[in-house]
Amino acid sequence: MGERVRRGRAALSAIGAAVTLLALTGCGAPPWAQGGGETSPSPIPSASIVPVPTPVANDLSSGSTEKKIAAGAIAATVKYWSTLSMDRWSASALKPVSISMATTVTPNDGQQVYLQRATMTAVPGNATQSFAPLSPQVDQSNPPGYVVLAPYSYSQTFNVGEVPADATFVTLQFTYEFLLQTTPTSSEFSKQTATDTLTVAIAPPVG
Repeated sequence: MGERVRRGRAALSAIGAAVTLLALTGCGAPPWAQGGGETSPSPIPSASIVPVPTPVANDLSSGSTEKKIAAGAIAATVKYWSTLSMDRWSASALKPVSISMATTVTPNDGQQVYLQRATMTAVPGNATQSFAPLSPQVDQSNPPGYVVLAPYSYSQTFNVGEVPADATFVTLQFTYEFLLQTTPTSSEFSKQTATDTLTVAIAPPVG
């Protein structure tokens, strides 16, 4: 009988130890709270943003352009173009600009319109600065000037010389000085002046 009691007590002790071990295990931190669990993914750095350069305006991008300008009673239609393609308008190239002009006058009482002087001044620049203007180019006629009343017209070619290598465009400033007869038979004239501006892109260096 004593042997059975001892065996019973030993079994109870073993069961108690197992229950205690189970209790201790249950009180521990759950697997997902321990250091060996999954970690949050590292943030993926965003791709660097490369600014896109603003396109340079170019009034001659289609090869030519036509402008209408006014000076008092005189209205002029001026066409501008270049015989040099825009991809060859480099900083160092000699860049021709041609013009053709005809005028009308209101009211038209038969008086004549003359172009006394045409001036072009080229001013190179880029997005942050303007450079010194090139020397003005002038076409001046003997008095009273070139007849420009339609159907007569005026044509001329000016040249834009070398500009700074940092220039991305050139602004062409035109000044037209007209003489208008006061009457159809008069030797007296009134002077009228009109201005116009073109912007032409400078082609980037090749390579």
